[in-house]
Amino acid sequence: MSSPARGSRGFGAGGEPAAIHVLAVDDSSVDRAVIAGLLRSSKYRVTAVDSGKKALELLGMEPNVNMIITDYWMPEMTGYELLKRVKESSKLREIPVVIMSSENVPNRINRCLEEGAEDFLLKPVRPSDVSRLSSWIR
Repeated sequence: MSSPARGSRGFGAGGEPAAIHVLAVDDSSVDRAVIAGLLRSSKYRVTAVDSGKKALELLGMEPNVNMIITDYWMPEMTGYELLKRVKESSKLREIPVVIMSSENVPNRINRCLEEGAEDFLLKPVRPSDVSRLSSWIR
């Protein structure tokens, strides 16, 4: 049985990912602007929030998100904790989650991937990283 959210992950008339909605989560306004800009230049629809708590609130109101890209290290709720909350939710667990961090810590990366993250990107995120994201959209 597939979830209703899967059917909403459509493509525009020309097959481009115009309708793909990405939730970007980062407590740094600069990093949030950078990732949102990169995603928008790749034709993604972006909603950017500054905390894991706000991300969960938004997902509660608008679960029609095709991917979450989140910073690892944030106050109140880390990206890892956000990942765990998403993957524990029957309504949200199908949403791919990508973690970003400026710190290359192998055991942290492995822990995130083991917990269900689709990918782990090192900051600064580059256009080539964004082009990889489309493979995670279900």
